[in-house]
This record gives sequence, structure tokens and C-alpha cells, in this order.
Amino acid sequence: MRATVLYGERDIRLDEVPDPQLSTGGDAIVRVVAACVCGSDLWPYRGVVPTDSPKRIGHEFIGVVDRVGPNVTKIKPGDFVIAPFYDCDMTCANCLNGVSTSCLHGGWWGADDRVGGFADGGQGEWVRVPHADGTLVAVPAQPTPEQLPGLLTLADVMGTGHHAAVSAGVTSGSTVVVVGDGAVGLCAVLAAKRLGASRIVAMSRHADRQAIAREFGATDIVEARGDEGVAAIKAMFDGIGADCVLECVGTKESMDQAIRSTRPGGMVGYVGAPNGGVELPVRRLFNTNVGVYGGVAPVRNYIEELLPEVLDGTINPGLVFDLQLPLADVAEAYAAMDERRATKVLLTP
Repeated sequence: MRATVLYGERDIRLDEVPDPQLSTGGDAIVRVVAACVCGSDLWPYRGVVPTDSPKRIGHEFIGVVDRVGPNVTKIKPGDFVIAPFYDCDMTCANCLNGVSTSCLHGGWWGADDRVGGFADGGQGEWVRVPHADGTLVAVPAQPTPEQLPGLLTLADVMGTGHHAAVSAGVTSGSTVVVVGDGAVGLCAVLAAKRLGASRIVAMSRHADRQAIAREFGATDIVEARGDEGVAAIKAMFDGIGADCVLECVGTKESMDQAIRSTRPGGMVGYVGAPNGGVELPVRRLFNTNVGVYGGVAPVRNYIEELLPEVLDGTINPGLVFDLQLPLADVAEAYAAMDERRATKVLLTP
């Protein structure tokens, strides 16, 4: 089969690789219908995270189950399924506590799993899925083509944006600022709106992304950054800042922006994968009673909650995909996101 392999800095290729095989009893083989490139994929692509040897890549996909191992009881061939960006059994203590990203038996796509097999990267034609009964969520009926982008967001970005909003305690009437206008930040705007926020500020400098943010529920746009950006936010909220700030980038600068834009006693929900020496200013947090909560989003725990609203059109997170390419053009997909010519790219094998 064909699958995406990262060889090094800005060296992404579509290679012929071995077809996946059932090997552990609890696994499944899924034919990928749609996958995508994630902002976090750009860190190794840009060389910020070194690649010592060629590695399979991609962690967001939806597809159709082709076959399952003898121990799989919930998922069956023919099911249309959503796979979160990691594998998990949904039976261990951490999964049951709502933190399936810390599954005691789980792992990551494009790597050997903990049960003696290989979990293929998501940017390919087929994927072997460990812990199929826990990892995969079956869609009640075969989706329409128009529903596919929204369903694909449940593999990562919509659930991650939702985690930012939940972590910050967004509720009815909350004032919210979203730092970051990538796919996760835009989905965080949508999540805040869904949870009842009364005013939502999207910090964005890109007109196309601002338009999506407004469609998702942003009431205001702030383009300024640093001290000027903090001052603009405070001026909008009684001189003190917003109730909840959603940090969706993962840099030192974005975290500083988020913390300083939060009112005393407010909360930062952070989901940006930390990069570049991000540290928390504990004295500032102590002095202002600002809380910081979040981390890698346990999206598997959110899929069942969000799925019905994607299917019935209540929310349409699939709008974050502004470029669709065939898998054969995966190198262009990475370049388009790296060069900010696309917000998020959907790939079809």
C-alpha cells in the first residue's frame, strides 16, 4: 500500500510500504477514506523536532473497517469509523477517568504498539488499529460526502478545541479569548460558542481565518500581539481581561499572551503542544489567582458527545478544511500548511 513517510526536514514522501496485518486479536484493519495534515505534524516537518530515521506520519483519519481480529466484539467489518489521534482501550483507569491519552495500554500512530504490532500512520491507504473496540467510534450510518470533513475533525481538532474550552471552564455567559487561529483555535471558537459564551474574541491576523472564526461564533477580532494585544483585550473587558482564555498554539509567546489576557481569578485552557521553552510564570499566577489547566486533549472521550451535532449540522467544524488534495500530493499538502497557504488540508487516498 501507499503511505506517507517523513525522511527529514521538509522531506515528505509517499512510499510503498507493507500492507497491514491483523496480529494481536483485538485489532482491526481500516481502509482510510479521509486523512489530514495537523499543525503538530509541521514541527518534525520543519526540523524543529528532529527525525533520526524515516518514520510513518499522520494521526487523523476516518474510514471503513475491512476486517477485525477474533477478540473484537463492538466494531465490525463495514462500519464507518472515526479514529482519535492515538489508540486506547477505553477500559483502563485513566481512560475511565476521562484521560484516554494516558491509556495504560495505548500508543501512537506510526509506531509499534504495546501489544506486539505496528500501528500504521494515518496518512496512508490502510491502518492497523490496536484496541479496535476502544479506539474506534462507529458512525451510526454511512455518512454523506458533505459530512466527511466534520467527522474528520473529531479525530483531533474539534475535540482539542473543545478540550481547551472545557479546561478553561467556559459556560453560559462566559467571556472568551482564543489565542491561535489555526484549525484548533477556530474549533475552540466553535466550542466556546457551543458552550454558551456570550462574547468570543479571536486573535487572528488572517482575513480568511477571521471569516471562519466569525462564522463559528467570534464576536470580535483582535490582530495585535504582545503588550498591544493584551491592552486591546483588557480594554474590551472592564480593563481586567476575559473570564476564559484558550491557548491553541504552544509557544512561549502564545502562553504569555493567554495568561496576561485573563482576568484575575480567570482560567487559561491550553491545548497547544508546547514548543520553544514554554514555562509558567508561577509568581504572576499566584498574584492574580489565574489558573492554567489543559494538556494533550483526550478527544476519544469527547467523540460521542460531539458526533450527533456534527451529523445533524448543529455544528460544522469541517469548514476548517480549506484545501483538499489526493494522497499522491501529500508533499504539497505539507508545503501549503507550512507556507500558510492553507489552514488545514484534507487528504483522500
